[in-house]
Amino acid sequence: MSDRAYVTTHKGLFTIDRTSAGWRLAGEAFVGVPSSMFLHDPRDGTLYAALGHGHFGAKMHRSRDGGDTWEECPVPAYPEKPADAPEINCPVRGTPIPWSLEMVWSLAAGGADEPCALWCGTIPGGLFRSEDGGDSWELVRSLWEVEERAQWFGGGYDYPGIHSICVDPRDCRHVSVGISCGGVWVTRDRGETWSCRADGMRANYTPPEEAYNPAIQDPHLMVRCAAQPDAYWVQHHNGIFRSVDDCESWTEIDDAGPSTFGFAVAVHPAEPGTAWFVPAASDVERVPVDQQIVVTRTRDDGRSFDVLREGLPQVDAYDLAYRHALDVDESGDRLMFGNTTGSLWVSEDQGDSWTTITQNLPPIKCVNFVNAA
Repeated sequence: MSDRAYVTTHKGLFTIDRTSAGWRLAGEAFVGVPSSMFLHDPRDGTLYAALGHGHFGAKMHRSRDGGDTWEECPVPAYPEKPADAPEINCPVRGTPIPWSLEMVWSLAAGGADEPCALWCGTIPGGLFRSEDGGDSWELVRSLWEVEERAQWFGGGYDYPGIHSICVDPRDCRHVSVGISCGGVWVTRDRGETWSCRADGMRANYTPPEEAYNPAIQDPHLMVRCAAQPDAYWVQHHNGIFRSVDDCESWTEIDDAGPSTFGFAVAVHPAEPGTAWFVPAASDVERVPVDQQIVVTRTRDDGRSFDVLREGLPQVDAYDLAYRHALDVDESGDRLMFGNTTGSLWVSEDQGDSWTTITQNLPPIKCVNFVNAA
């Protein structure tokens, strides 16, 4: 089991360690600075933190000593827009999609056989790759230039964004990404070519004739089972979807406890049919159902769900769990999640019961266990 987690918040990055007295705050970095994403690279232990400095833009920092010291490193930068590049306007807002970095929204390590490779997903919908551990970044033009990008639009943010990057542990050339709102895209040649793979997903926020258009789907988060990489779960704007054929098709899960709406999802690393979610009431009511925080869990591929509430607030709770704010460690038994009011919980028994670690952090964006390769 992992005895360390990193918690990314609206006001810095916090280290949480498991001690003989329980889970405790063990360190802090970038206090007061909004942090958008974190990565622990299991191949060499390097830590990466993405920050948002408002008018000063996004920054990236790297630590090679477990967070004791940090160095600033390059942040992905969009190339200058070519004079002959077509103008792409957001279909919803009618405003041009910029060729400039708004936010780092996802980070992922490359394969074990490419030790310096990193992937980075951003708003406004660009995917970047580094071949040198983050010393430089290059826009993956093949995805940026797909014809369907003209249909992408922002969900909770003004512009589209890449929030999920799943690298196949069997083949590092095989990468799947989730885009709000742009569907699921898959490459099998390290980004040379891409195909949209959201068949079966539906979007009830569009005219009925567009509901099953794969290029405008809004997956809130996509995760992949480490032991069986063809199995995926997606918490979508319209509910929960599952694929067991490597994104070729998706099946909707209709009944999942109090609600199928939410943002966070985690999958057991060895059991593809086991997954956890943190539901909210609905799109228009983004608070817990009946003001009771629960986690839902399926162990049978989504046919049935347990509603887990022991140790969680069951009265007057109005908190939301962001999409990256739930994680499961490499054992599959230990989970941790946080919410928008700075509370953080841990479970040692697959979610059957929960213990409060703290209620005093800033709004929590991401929770990440430190897992071995």
